[in-house]
Amino acid sequence: MKVIIIGAGLAGLSAAIRLAEENVGSVLVSLQQSERAQSVLAEGGINAALDTMGEGDNVQNHYKDTMRGGAELADPNAVEGLTKNAPRIVRWLEGLGVPFNMDKGELVLRNFGGQKKKRTAYARSSTGKIIMSAVIDEARKYEAKGFIRRLPHHELIRLLISRDKCTGVLIRDVYTGELKELLGQVIVCSGGLNGMFPEMTTGTTQNSGDCAAVLFSQGVVFSNLEMIQYHPTTIAIPGKRCLISEAARGEGGRLWIMTKEDKPWYFMEEKYPELGNLMPRDVVSREMFFVRRQENTVEEVYLDMTELSDKIWKERLSDLRDEMIRCTGDDPTYTPIPVHEGIHYFMGGIDVDEKHRTSLSGLYAAGECCSQYHGANRLGGNSMLGALYGGQVAAETVLSEETEEVTERAFTGDEPFTEKASPELIRRLRDILISGLGIVRNETLIKGALSELDELSSEREYNSRERARLDFGRAMLISALNRRESRGAHYREDHPSKSERYRKLSLAYMRENELVTELGTIPDRREDDEAET
Repeated sequence: MKVIIIGAGLAGLSAAIRLAEENVGSVLVSLQQSERAQSVLAEGGINAALDTMGEGDNVQNHYKDTMRGGAELADPNAVEGLTKNAPRIVRWLEGLGVPFNMDKGELVLRNFGGQKKKRTAYARSSTGKIIMSAVIDEARKYEAKGFIRRLPHHELIRLLISRDKCTGVLIRDVYTGELKELLGQVIVCSGGLNGMFPEMTTGTTQNSGDCAAVLFSQGVVFSNLEMIQYHPTTIAIPGKRCLISEAARGEGGRLWIMTKEDKPWYFMEEKYPELGNLMPRDVVSREMFFVRRQENTVEEVYLDMTELSDKIWKERLSDLRDEMIRCTGDDPTYTPIPVHEGIHYFMGGIDVDEKHRTSLSGLYAAGECCSQYHGANRLGGNSMLGALYGGQVAAETVLSEETEEVTERAFTGDEPFTEKASPELIRRLRDILISGLGIVRNETLIKGALSELDELSSEREYNSRERARLDFGRAMLISALNRRESRGAHYREDHPSKSERYRKLSLAYMRENELVTELGTIPDRREDDEAET
């Protein structure tokens, strides 16, 4: 075995399969089996400029929409690679047997937010689950050949670092408590930061956020931590928020709020006549936030799908309908559903370059845990694409560099990071972060949250895992405070305009137990890429 992969979702599996294709083995370390990974929850689809709908779509359109949707904060060369390889990746999935919706032998593509062309391939409204099933089956072929070894019910305790290089990981079996060291190169595919906001996100409840906090405490550089995507259509359920996929609006669902004149106001269609309900998620969420607070409106925003045809419900949204009935008790074919914004995706994370290398030699990252393709706001349909492509790129980068055989040994020393953060601390930190990192922000709110965080941090002695979370939360708030502009998901009502001065990365890291924040440069787009497209 030559490579250690933390996480067994779509990015981790993609990396493992790519390595195996070159006869290089990997160890998949994860708390849950792949069938329980967050990737399974993705509903709407995966983007690729295949132009099967005859709209004249192409890769350059996909590139422009992705950069525009991310408010020009993403690495243009990385996005170039993502969008160019999207058709290949979707055709690869098709070859694995993913039953995408088809018509006359061609993939049916649907509209998704922030995109003017039909570009999103889908499998009903359970695309993530179906794609994961196919990719898991592909990985099992390599497991049978000995190229992929799984270590489920294991968690990352910390990186092993020697002379400013990552040399492996310390992991713990959560069933037995046994600690072991794995020595080798490491690809982190641990997912987003849902565990920093328990009960407030659409993501899996199994994501604790500890992996990111521990890496941050060990000096790994993170970027754009202030960029948190609120999905406009979610419903509160026990322990989390239930997502109503953007596919609902892609197929014709409409948002409205009742006015005091007792008339439904289709505010998105009035304010944004070109894309209407399919504006990027940050725009839709903000508009919902604002219209609920207007003097001439009452109650909540509703998602109205009652005009959708029986054919659409049966062939494209049957799974979504069943889920909405389970979550609300109402049938969306007859009843508009009240919806609210909920945290859905984290554009920020471990800072990686175009080849998915982190700031620490020997450490790579892919998927939602890293900051790369989505800039200040992710387009719907680009998440699974980013995970699949990012995993492949990280694997190819490892393959291009010198690798060493993974060795395993027992760990017998004391390890402070085996301590857990208390549930009370996790909830209190969540509430503080929410108060400063909402849909609409300002200096007063963010500084107020930082003041509360300072008070919380000084209340008692914290263990190493708790201290890591507190430092990481502070980095998120200071990143939001320092970005004195509005860009993508980061909306500052005291700085409502976008500023070229801040078309930079918000970098944050720990050095000698002190938090450092600074601005980082976004690479220029290479001329050969521009000429090529």
